[in-house]
Amino acid sequence: MASLYIVATPIGNLSDLSSRSVEVLNSVHAIACEDTRTSSKLLNHYKIDTPLLAFHQHNEHKKVDELMNHLDSGRDIALISDAGTPGISDPGFLAARAAHNKGHLVCAIPGASAVITALAASGLPSDRFLFEGFLPAKKGRATRIGQIAEQDCTIILYESVHRIGRLMNELSGRCAPKRMVAVCRELTKQYEEIIRGPLEEVTETIRSHSRLKGEFVVVIAGKNYEE
Repeated sequence: MASLYIVATPIGNLSDLSSRSVEVLNSVHAIACEDTRTSSKLLNHYKIDTPLLAFHQHNEHKKVDELMNHLDSGRDIALISDAGTPGISDPGFLAARAAHNKGHLVCAIPGASAVITALAASGLPSDRFLFEGFLPAKKGRATRIGQIAEQDCTIILYESVHRIGRLMNELSGRCAPKRMVAVCRELTKQYEEIIRGPLEEVTETIRSHSRLKGEFVVVIAGKNYEE
């Protein structure tokens, strides 16, 4: 029986990798990662020379068997994503499920998560929340937006720089203009920014923003929340 380690990596600031994570990444037989180039920057920073295996959304189904072969042979494997916690809108679920089904140990090494980081910094209620991940680009998107508008708990979702303006317009079309939101970008990086306020004001700020870069975490207050 071997171990599959699910290791969270920094979402921006490389100093956020824990000492336990460094120890695990140094000790395993190989590290499965989304992009070897991206992961190499982090691993080189910590002088970790463990071999890398490509494991991303386009080959995840095929590569699960390869990871299981390593575990079946008694070789521990670590799984990381480009940023944050594997399995959270990133590859990881299939590998963890297969390892459990094969009787191997699955051990999560906690660390950075954009979802929780944004929620904690948003100043919006955190006692109940719904994580939506990335909304579909086309089919089903309008339905999901409508469902979000009716939620009475805090909602968290991811969006790309290419669609953040569209998302804010869609929310404005279904939600009250005074509904509180927080748009978080470049979390833990040099130009971290949190744009917080009523939906109508935040939408206008996004529309007029001169430097929109990176990926976004959008935190939306529940339908009945008032400040």
